[in-house]
Amino acid sequence: MLLHNTLPFLQKAFCISCNLLRDFLSHRSVEQKSEIQKSFALIFFESVRIKMGIQERIKEIEKEIGRTQKNKATTTHIGLLKSQLARLRTELLIPTNKAGAGAGGGFDVAKSGDGRVALIGFPSVGKSSLLNTVTDTVSETAAYEFTTLTCIPGNVFVNGTKIQMLDLPGIIEGAAQGKGRGREVIAVARSADLIMMVLDGAREQNNQHRDILTAELETMGIRLNRNPPGISFRKKATGGVKFNATCVLNQMGDDPRETATRILSSYRIHNAEVLFREDCSVDDFIDVIEGNRRYLRCLYVYNKIDTLSIEEVDDLARKPDSVVISIYMKLNIDLMLQRMWQYLGLCRVYTKRRGQAPDLLEPVVLTSKRHGMTVEAACKSISKELLDVFNFALIWGRSTKYNPQRVGLAHVLQDEDVLQIVPKTVAQQKRSKDYGEKVQAANDLIQKERRRLRKIKR
Repeated sequence: MLLHNTLPFLQKAFCISCNLLRDFLSHRSVEQKSEIQKSFALIFFESVRIKMGIQERIKEIEKEIGRTQKNKATTTHIGLLKSQLARLRTELLIPTNKAGAGAGGGFDVAKSGDGRVALIGFPSVGKSSLLNTVTDTVSETAAYEFTTLTCIPGNVFVNGTKIQMLDLPGIIEGAAQGKGRGREVIAVARSADLIMMVLDGAREQNNQHRDILTAELETMGIRLNRNPPGISFRKKATGGVKFNATCVLNQMGDDPRETATRILSSYRIHNAEVLFREDCSVDDFIDVIEGNRRYLRCLYVYNKIDTLSIEEVDDLARKPDSVVISIYMKLNIDLMLQRMWQYLGLCRVYTKRRGQAPDLLEPVVLTSKRHGMTVEAACKSISKELLDVFNFALIWGRSTKYNPQRVGLAHVLQDEDVLQIVPKTVAQQKRSKDYGEKVQAANDLIQKERRRLRKIKR
């Protein structure tokens, strides 16, 4: 089986080596012949294994995992296999990223708006039609598959905020291995704040596209509708592996410490601090070690419900994180946009000057995925200089116990709160430790501007 998957020149080398070995063994004893033949076979097949492609090695490991029984006694062995699988998949992605960066044929576009939504799905499920319905962008639609061949951006306005929506080319099974440029498409999805998986409701029961696409995204390091595992991991220079847990670990085998230590050894990590704050699995621990996983919310959108019965629509609508729509008949589009708004976790904050009414036309939009929803994040969105003179803030809204409430930078805001920032007085600024440095920096800027004006006059 291994020789069948190798290159032809390895087969020729094997035949030549066999002839040389036969001449060499003609003057040896039977025991010596047997030992030399075994050693030669091990060396040759080890070289063949190294020459095998990464894809073949991934398939071999996946078969080994499938053959192994799942119980506590085999958890360590399965964890080691999964760690090898994760390293190979990461290694498989590195050349693609480097090549895509220089070739200029990628699908990524510049970020804009207060959030980014990526439309993922199989060909001809209605992604382009959905983009044309909710935005002003025109994306080509047709009755044949793979109509969209590049990334088409559009802007949709929900609750006074602008959200960027990306219509990506359709992907197929095996996209994580590069079929149909699936890696490039999924790489763009990693940069999104929300993934909307568009599915054909009429064919989903037979095709199971939801499970197939979820598996493809998992292979590329995207975890849907999951929180990052409660595991603290930090490398050290010396001291060995220190393992602790604040709860009972039922998914790490009979000896969780031994399992974690052996997985770390497979990554050549022999000095680290590991702390489990919740009952996590081996897969979660490997994700923390890799450190390149993306945890995104996903909304499953079932299109073409106008061709289904009421009972079938009801079954699809009751699935978790799902919404049913019909683009052709414009059914449930508003509900889909509101669910999209909720999943993005956006928060509108209205600013207010002292003695004036709040500005309800241009809110400051915050998101938990990007910069957080604290008063500090709101100050940074307005101007970074506000943090230097920030004294306290007055808040009106649902995040307070009474109105107005005096809060600091760490206060978490809620949707439609009113924010008034009170700066430090001149006397307070003079008492700050870095006041002298700020004054000197301001004077340097003034002197620099004066020198520039003198050169212009000359």
